[in-house]
Amino acid sequence: MVAAQARAVEQVVNAVRYPLAAPGSSAWQNVVSRVRDELANFGCSVLPGFIDASSLAPLREECATVASLAHYDVETVNAYNTDVHSPLPADHPGRITVERGNAFVARDNIPADFIVHRLYSSVLVQHLVASCFGLPRVHELGDPLSGLCLNVIKPGMEHPWHFDINEFTVTLMTQAPEDGGTFEYCPNIRSAKAENFGAVRSVLTGEGGHLVRQLILRPGDLQLFKGRYTLHRVNPVLGGRARHTAILAYSERPGIIGSVARTRQLFGRVLPEHIAAEGHAVRADPLLD
Repeated sequence: MVAAQARAVEQVVNAVRYPLAAPGSSAWQNVVSRVRDELANFGCSVLPGFIDASSLAPLREECATVASLAHYDVETVNAYNTDVHSPLPADHPGRITVERGNAFVARDNIPADFIVHRLYSSVLVQHLVASCFGLPRVHELGDPLSGLCLNVIKPGMEHPWHFDINEFTVTLMTQAPEDGGTFEYCPNIRSAKAENFGAVRSVLTGEGGHLVRQLILRPGDLQLFKGRYTLHRVNPVLGGRARHTAILAYSERPGIIGSVARTRQLFGRVLPEHIAAEGHAVRADPLLD
């Protein structure tokens, strides 16, 4: 099984730069060491050219075929994706709202033989991700919709400031926009024990520019960051081509499932698993979603 997975991954990953099947090699260790340093210092790291050049076209074409299945809805949201009508203190950052117009293709609409699905389920990729985050292992989300999804941002739209449900976020750009669509993030602006509302509010009001970093990604780049604790957004996409990014969501704990409200917000529907978990779902921390 592992040998078969290794062959499948080696067919699409740049195995020279990223020898996933040889975790004891110096090249593999060097990658992990670099990513750990960058995560510690900047809260984000990129493995450029993770996908082999010969697989870039199939990667893009596969994801493009399901992009039309994305749930699309322009709505007013806050950075926590919580109910914007909930009563909050006057200075709470959750009271600052923006319009969200991005869309998501859920995992159950992404065929299992697609490159992104094979990567997400690969024990070799999971081992690399866990090692980069300094963990013994990571788990796929228990959520049947949000564990793996495709983020689609059409021209003129953006993905506004937000936090992720999952602790550890891995993204793979599959199609770049003609212009715009820059990733911006505030590394470790909150922790599992502290919301740090003041700093979050300063970014949302435009006063915390010194906390913001920018990153331009290219198709085939694998990005790792702490999405649960990193406030982040994608600036408006410009030109005539949408921005497509596969999101590979992992957690240190098994069984993480999104709430009914947020799942319906992102995908326009919920499944029995979400309803069954409501009120007693596994959570990594007590933070706002």
